[in-house]
Amino acid sequence: MDFPKDFGFRMPPEWAPHARTFITWPVCEETWPDELEDVRKAYAEVANAIAKFEPVTLIVRPELVSDAAKLCDPAVDIMPLDYDDSWIRDNGPTFVIDGQGHVAGINWQFNAWGGKFSWEKDNLVAPQILDHLDVRRFNAPFIMEGGSIHVDGEGTMLTTEECLLNPNRNPHMGRSDLEGELEKYLGVEKVIWLKTGLYGDHTDGHVDNVACFARPGVVLIQVCNDLDDPNYATNQENLEILRQATDSQGRKFEIIPIEQPPALYHHGDRMAASYINFYFVNGGIILPVFGGECAETDAKAAETLGKVFPDREIYKVHSRFILMGGGNVHCATQQMPR
Repeated sequence: MDFPKDFGFRMPPEWAPHARTFITWPVCEETWPDELEDVRKAYAEVANAIAKFEPVTLIVRPELVSDAAKLCDPAVDIMPLDYDDSWIRDNGPTFVIDGQGHVAGINWQFNAWGGKFSWEKDNLVAPQILDHLDVRRFNAPFIMEGGSIHVDGEGTMLTTEECLLNPNRNPHMGRSDLEGELEKYLGVEKVIWLKTGLYGDHTDGHVDNVACFARPGVVLIQVCNDLDDPNYATNQENLEILRQATDSQGRKFEIIPIEQPPALYHHGDRMAASYINFYFVNGGIILPVFGGECAETDAKAAETLGKVFPDREIYKVHSRFILMGGGNVHCATQQMPR
């Protein structure tokens, strides 16, 4: 079997220049039984925001193309395709590059976060995108989701044990097995294993709600200061892991905290609201904000990111409707490097 690493490919960090962003139009009434039209408007807002910074390809079921086009900026390209749900971070391809600037894509296997929803059509989206782009494809024979990983571009990866070691993904693979595969497919040399994700996250603890790299050696992490909050203990455990860890280059991490928003609920269930679920674009950051009782933490998150990324525009999008489906801006997007 051919592996990307054998041909000099590696996954670049998200802040590296993008050729474009992919996003998928919401269709799943199981995910949003009551709010689908509002969610579509919110997704259009995200697509239109990204289009201010870089090209956007919106994947839309053929019968919904005209409806999506009415809400989206003309700069948003539309690609007709069939699928189950709208979280392309997880069922889309992960792109890798080599030293000559060639781009390839990894087609992971996808099973809807351990079989929680239908996934047969979603599992076919990545190969169809890669065939459409006519880029080299590497087919990985195991389950992996883009929201479960973050890389720094210099050999270090962040993930969580709750997700990658969950028996509903790859029960035949242990920690060392997964590390070996991630090295071969993504070019990473060291994996930092955080423990658990946010309370209420149906993805089983995706790291893109918990922590991410701002640049090599620097990690942003959402923090909880309420001892009675179910996120407090797991947050403290993850912080301690980061404090004790070093990256692939032997550096200790600079850790930058972002205060979590107040607890948000939908139909009585706690939602996994996170400012870490922002998305890098060329020259900017697309930051999910929640409004209302979250106004203060919304402002603090924007202020922190503005200091961390002084050369990027912090572009806020109201994403409470998107959050009702279990994810947010980062979950809804997938970058193709330039």
